[in-house]
Amino acid sequence: MRSRSLRTRLVATLLLLLAVASAVVALVTALTLRGFLLSRLDGDLRVSSRVLARIDSDSTLLPPLDAEERPGLRPADSLSAVLRHGQVLSAWVFTRDGGVQPVSPQEYPDLAAVPVDHAPLSADLGPLGVYRLVALPGGSGDVIVTGFTERTVQDTVARLVTTELIVAAVTLLGAGLTGAVLVRRELEPLERVAATAARVSTLQLDRGEVSLVERVPDTDPHTEVGQVGAALNHMLDHVGAALEARQDSETRLRQFVADASHELRTPLAAIRGYAELSRRGELPADAEYALVRISAQSERMTTLVEDLLLLARLDAGRPLERREVDLTRLVVDAVSDAHAAGPGHRWQLDLPEEPVTVPGDALRLAQVLANLLANARTHTPQGTTVTVALAVESAGARLEVVDDGPGIAPELLPHVFERFARGSTSRSRANGSSGLGLAIVDAVVAAHGGSVRVASVPGRSAFIVRLPSVAPEQTVPLRVVHSGMSPSDPPADGVCTVATDRAGTTAAPAEAAGDVASVPHPPRP
Repeated sequence: MRSRSLRTRLVATLLLLLAVASAVVALVTALTLRGFLLSRLDGDLRVSSRVLARIDSDSTLLPPLDAEERPGLRPADSLSAVLRHGQVLSAWVFTRDGGVQPVSPQEYPDLAAVPVDHAPLSADLGPLGVYRLVALPGGSGDVIVTGFTERTVQDTVARLVTTELIVAAVTLLGAGLTGAVLVRRELEPLERVAATAARVSTLQLDRGEVSLVERVPDTDPHTEVGQVGAALNHMLDHVGAALEARQDSETRLRQFVADASHELRTPLAAIRGYAELSRRGELPADAEYALVRISAQSERMTTLVEDLLLLARLDAGRPLERREVDLTRLVVDAVSDAHAAGPGHRWQLDLPEEPVTVPGDALRLAQVLANLLANARTHTPQGTTVTVALAVESAGARLEVVDDGPGIAPELLPHVFERFARGSTSRSRANGSSGLGLAIVDAVVAAHGGSVRVASVPGRSAFIVRLPSVAPEQTVPLRVVHSGMSPSDPPADGVCTVATDRAGTTAAPAEAAGDVASVPHPPRP
């Protein structure tokens, strides 16, 4: 019953208690009535036994003829027996129709066992039923045993028990229905408390501005449910205050990051400008090297500031540009740029036959692709194959960036999209990173209403981006081919091959003549 609802347990407990009470009342009533009827029967038996003992003492045997000649002296279903020296001489039962029925000799031991001048006893005489017997001394040293049947007592008690069972069953049924209605009505305040808690549990409380207006209407301090409701409202007040404080803190932090990033852009640009200006003249080698490092670090710091400013704007909910974006073209351009930046990697494309378009900000989506490919290039050794696949799903477009590098450490995997998350030591860190690239990917994709997730095992890491789209449902992937080679041959050094149509868009099948364009890049150093 512990797994049942409170309403069911209350009704079941009520019915159980009512059933036990009804059983106790029925048992006590039946026993009391039986005792009362037996007491009355014993009183009648004592009075009748004295009269019948004198009548039976006139003759040693009581033939049936004597009984028929003396109607009215023998009550119906009464028993008379004559004992001499402990042996039964004769025993008869006077029936309701005025006849006489002899007692079977098998029952004589029960008659002989009745003590003389003792309180009435009950004896089961087999086919004759249960009789109440009493023994009195008669004439000539005989003992006269007189008995009355208990059939009337048993029938009365049985009718009482039957009536009580019927009444108890009807009472339990009515009590169950009425109890269910009453318990349901009394538990409605508790259900409102549960409903309020359930609505609060569905709210997004970990980020953004939260309006916690849910409250329990039942707060009567004189009831247990009201006390629970008041406590829950008090807790919600504290949670609401904490959420407001958290939101104020986040707002101030975002504003600080945005203001700081905005203010840092100007001095960083000035530092870069002065560094470039200083390098135009004749300088010693040490000064030239220092200016080069100043310029490089200022560029890196400028990138970090721009990333922080972008994240602050996205956190603040700044609306992005919304127009149809050719995701296929963005993928081709991003892979071409990645091939130029990382010629030591093998870059492959897997594109659908038709162009894939999604609503969004082209500049930000291009940044998503650039960050994912830069992450794959930075954290995998040279010679790693990076495959960019684009497909159409029923709910939108799916973009996958898969590499066969060493994988992501399991302890880092849940935190890869957090800000300033650093890669594991198992991956190359030759080029370094700010730790904001994947955080920007997550923020931009979320701003587009999409999702991004990562799955990684040793030898395979996959970043999967899903974006809302109205593209066709069925797509046919293209094979990656290389100019002048069979599809199985490796690409030429410094060439990234992509499939395009005659109009220049990445849509035509790779098998069509003239549908392969080679994008030249500088040779490997």
